[in-house]
Amino acid sequence: MRKSIPIQQHFAKASHIAYGCMGLSGDINRGDVISNKEIAMAQGAVECALACGINYFDHADIYRQGRAEIVFGKILAKSPHLREHMIIQSKCGIRTQHGNNFGCYDFSPQWVSHSVNGILERLGIEYLDVLMLHRPDPLVEIEELGRALTELKQAGKINHIAVSNMNGHQIALLQSAVDMPIIANQIEMSLSKLDWIDDGVMVGTYGNHQIDFVSGTLEYCQLNSVQLQAWGSLSKGMFCEQGLYSSNQNVRNTAELVKQLSNKYQVEREAIVLAFLMRHPAGIQPVIGTTNVNRIRNAVGALGINLERHDWFNLYVTARGEVLP
Repeated sequence: MRKSIPIQQHFAKASHIAYGCMGLSGDINRGDVISNKEIAMAQGAVECALACGINYFDHADIYRQGRAEIVFGKILAKSPHLREHMIIQSKCGIRTQHGNNFGCYDFSPQWVSHSVNGILERLGIEYLDVLMLHRPDPLVEIEELGRALTELKQAGKINHIAVSNMNGHQIALLQSAVDMPIIANQIEMSLSKLDWIDDGVMVGTYGNHQIDFVSGTLEYCQLNSVQLQAWGSLSKGMFCEQGLYSSNQNVRNTAELVKQLSNKYQVEREAIVLAFLMRHPAGIQPVIGTTNVNRIRNAVGALGINLERHDWFNLYVTARGEVLP
């Protein structure tokens, strides 16, 4: 039986895989027009995820300029009974380019409160299970943000808080300003984004300074029961069949190894790619964003396997393209 993940301290039945909802709304160039075909496609993906045991749904207010949340809200309006089977998370804090403004990150109390109200309206729900702060705001007034989050919690609009793309120091700073625990940190982790592993492996080794990851972030999350969520977990499918024809030798080699391991473990290739993340003792929760129901079904095959140590290391070394130091 697969061990629990940190977020199950707060949601006893949280799925080990989360479903990312960015792709549910189709073409953003259609403006406010959302077709019945788009809604049907989205509902098929959501219902497939639920049928596969995935009950954790990840949103952000900027996904498709809010259309993803609107489409999800239409699904819930049509099938309101689905809400009780879901853990719904959404993000705020990124303000996109508008007029002469290039866009910014904004954790001001006014913007966070405004964003949460908009999220709830688009989703058609009364509260968020998890509010996630999307990217660090360098101008954040941490005590003001802490009070704003507490007020949202007291108002019944959010139940938990989390962060995305933050390092351990930033999480600790925010935690100092709020009484409720920060329960998750969503960062990019995958077979094609390995800095989160290299950070530990390359300690004291030449080239360690080139790693694109803040040291200690994984360890902070493990020590403080912060759920690590992996966005980009499937690497856009590059290690599945199409990777065998890539111009990149590392990708081809890794895709071939993924294919071999899928035969060994009797699962589809998507499952091997996710199993690589889920084998890590931090209890990583991959976020998958595909709307292809077959790929959703393939992905959950990762729940039934536990990669042997040498298989995990073979994947790691092959994907990084060089031997261990």
